[in-house]
Amino acid sequence: MHLAIAGSVATDHLQTFDGKFSDSLVPDQLDKLAVSFLVDDLDVRRGGCAANISFGLGSLGLHPTLVAAVGRDFVDQGYRAWLENAGVDCARLLISPTLHTALCTITTDAAHAQIVTFYPGAMAQARQIDIAQLHADTPIDLLLIGPDDPEGMLRHTRAARELAIPFAADPSQQLAWADGELIADLIDGAAYLFSNDYEAALIAKKTGWSDEDIAERVGVRVVTHGKDGCVVHAADGTRHEVPAVDGVTAVDPTGVGDSFRAGFLAGVAAGLDLQRAAQVGCTIAASVVETIGTQEYRLDREGFLDRVGSTYGDQARADIGSALSISHDDVVKSG
Repeated sequence: MHLAIAGSVATDHLQTFDGKFSDSLVPDQLDKLAVSFLVDDLDVRRGGCAANISFGLGSLGLHPTLVAAVGRDFVDQGYRAWLENAGVDCARLLISPTLHTALCTITTDAAHAQIVTFYPGAMAQARQIDIAQLHADTPIDLLLIGPDDPEGMLRHTRAARELAIPFAADPSQQLAWADGELIADLIDGAAYLFSNDYEAALIAKKTGWSDEDIAERVGVRVVTHGKDGCVVHAADGTRHEVPAVDGVTAVDPTGVGDSFRAGFLAGVAAGLDLQRAAQVGCTIAASVVETIGTQEYRLDREGFLDRVGSTYGDQARADIGSALSISHDDVVKSG
């Protein structure tokens, strides 16, 4: 199955401030705000939803096509080589000769409050990517459309509908600012709709659609619930509740949702049923939440399958083990 993953690619700059932002804020002077914080460290990580999902798919033995707009620094900093070494096809990327790859800067204080700035950079050119041409060159079996340049997301979605390409809608971070009309356009006709529980409520609120309305417009709805696992609503009305993996020591939740999507799609591509696909998603998500960084985890085949078996049973272990190669445990190199 040819999976194409459209969405953001970014570099994350993570900083920590050994104090509280609130101590430097004067409530009645916020209109004249001018503050500076001396941070203790800087941790530069690879990120972006589409890149994270693609890396996860590669780690499970698949070879997805990354559909995104990046800057020249994407190559210079070794990000392209990193993804290709993980099994990701980067040949169809749009590379801007003038703009930098998107950059997210996150500063976290001692109270876990955060100040976040996001520079879209080359991501704004995602609207120039031609899904029709990509599909003509190499037919797409499933296109995931993740958070990206809004015009690009809309163009990709409409192209998928026009070309009858099954697509997975994953608007996630873009839901906060999007209006109901845009959200409706992004999810209508999706073969899969991914969200967490909060995002699911936001979709319903902004579109005005009931659960029944949404069920009539999409195929499979996948709603994640953090430490409580996920619920998969099949097109026939069947509901699958899949618990999270046991014995997880949470370190950093960043990128966990992306890895779950990678695992779920890997399961679907391998012909597993919805419950098994969700179990793959929950298992790879456990590896990510135990690691700092969205692409810093390593999957060992036997360790991965043992984790599946301990939570979901021997039959799940056998089914998933026979369907997925999980072949990149010795291929991915640090870089």
